[in-house]
Amino acid sequence: MGFIKPRLVPVDAGAFRSLPRRERLEILTRHWVEHGFGSPYGVFLFYVVKCALYVGGAALVISLTPGLGTVADVGSWWFEPIVYQKLIVFTILWEIVGLGCGSGPLSSRFNPPIGSILYWLRPGTIRLPPWPDKVPLTRGDRRTAVDVLLYAAVLASGGWLLSRPGDGTGIADFGHVGLVEPLAALPLIAGLAVLGLRDKTVFLAARAEQYGLSLLLFFFPYNDQFIGFELVMLALWWGAATSKLNHHFPFVVATMISNAPLIPSGRIKRIFYRDHPDDLRPSRLSFLLAHVGTATEYAVPLYLVFFGDGGWWTWAALLYMAVFHLHILSTIPMGVPLEWNIFFIFSLFYLFGAHSDLTVRDLDSPWLLAVILPSLLLLPALGNIRPDLVSFLPAMRYYAGNWATSVWVFTGDAAQRLEAGLTTATRLASNQLAQLYDADTALLMAAKVEGWRAMHSHGRAHNGLIARLTDGQDDAMVIDGEMVAGFAIGWNFGEGHLHDDQLLRAVQARCGFAPGEVRVICLEAQPIHRQTQDYEIHDAALGLLERGHVKVRDMLTRQPWPTDGPDYPVHAVESLHPLRPVAADTES
Repeated sequence: MGFIKPRLVPVDAGAFRSLPRRERLEILTRHWVEHGFGSPYGVFLFYVVKCALYVGGAALVISLTPGLGTVADVGSWWFEPIVYQKLIVFTILWEIVGLGCGSGPLSSRFNPPIGSILYWLRPGTIRLPPWPDKVPLTRGDRRTAVDVLLYAAVLASGGWLLSRPGDGTGIADFGHVGLVEPLAALPLIAGLAVLGLRDKTVFLAARAEQYGLSLLLFFFPYNDQFIGFELVMLALWWGAATSKLNHHFPFVVATMISNAPLIPSGRIKRIFYRDHPDDLRPSRLSFLLAHVGTATEYAVPLYLVFFGDGGWWTWAALLYMAVFHLHILSTIPMGVPLEWNIFFIFSLFYLFGAHSDLTVRDLDSPWLLAVILPSLLLLPALGNIRPDLVSFLPAMRYYAGNWATSVWVFTGDAAQRLEAGLTTATRLASNQLAQLYDADTALLMAAKVEGWRAMHSHGRAHNGLIARLTDGQDDAMVIDGEMVAGFAIGWNFGEGHLHDDQLLRAVQARCGFAPGEVRVICLEAQPIHRQTQDYEIHDAALGLLERGHVKVRDMLTRQPWPTDGPDYPVHAVESLHPLRPVAADTES
């Protein structure tokens, strides 16, 4: 592995191409254990530079606020509340432009390294309204000049809000610059809301469940506002911890560690699996770390929010949580939410360190709870019970491996016609790689996405469903839905509802595929109260082919390569266009 040369699986590309899918996945997943994606060092440098630009850019822009002083003069701005407000606004802009989550090579964005703004300022690209049949003026899936203007207005209103001075109201012992005038946040709030009703992709990319909600807190006085910020952070931690109360998270732990660039030793990485290379299920160590992570996100934030007083124990808790997030950041997780973790680290020391005098017990206005609790309690509760109704982002089900996912299956030249039929700013990831490397290298690099997906528990179900769909079909090309979404709509971040049958219908309207040319397997996340995951199989031309469910326990006992062929235990409850003859409920 070099600066731009990846570490590839040790197999001839031509021979690899001719292998059955099972054998390809055996090679890919065994290689993943020790090398992860095998990304060249230049990829990690890219993310280091991007994080530095985020930190430096935020500091520079915020320092332009009158009265704050220079960036280097920390004492002049560390206790000014407007700093945190400006950081929220800057981060919204950073994310909605496409520089944050879902950017760069580890999101399969090679050339160019971002999508987002390149799509959302371009008429004719695909947009995905969340409720087109319920919300007036949101029907359709084609981005119009109105959508482009709305997006541009959000960028402009965010930039204008960043430029605003403080109101000059001194706040006790916390500076003299004051806070941003609340009414100045209205254009950005309204713009995000209206734009989100037209296109859920942009709304999710702005991380509105966190940063957008925090904008509403600008309307409260300093004490309540910062208590509100603390409660938002608490909800994010607790939501993430709750989402880890499942059987999936140990698979995520092992898979993340395998891709950690600061752990170069394959020997160390192997101990996170039961018996490499024969048994790639998570080891007891992976389960232990999963439980430690869950307990950490429950217990330490609880102490900080309700009992932290700025004393020795508070700072010990802050340092512990900082290390916790630095560890996540160091593994360079897929979707690369690196700036998000940096924001968390800054929030730790700013909210619970510099402003440790404020605790929930000091809350004055009950109206603040009326504003934030629906988003912090009701949406996550609904999202855990009905994950099909709520994105895993507002449901705060982070990092847990329990995501909605999809696989797109192409036959013949359908993938090439997909590229030709859509208005985009880039090409499919495999074709981007072919522009940077030779064809063999591009093939082996692109295949690593299949290996990464198979390492997760839901990847085992994917294997069974793919085999069920493609049994005896040798020309099928399997592409992860994340890659399709990144190409088709300009953003992908683990949200399977962005590349399900809604996107398939938009694609079909442009490409007109024949029956059997493009089919999509959609696997929903596991509800917190059930031990099954629902699936649907759609054909671009025919619509729904089959729906049913798989059992979580069947995923946990299998290897990341197919072991049962088309006979993976699938419970088909409705078959409109049978893939092959099935009973009303089968365990093949």
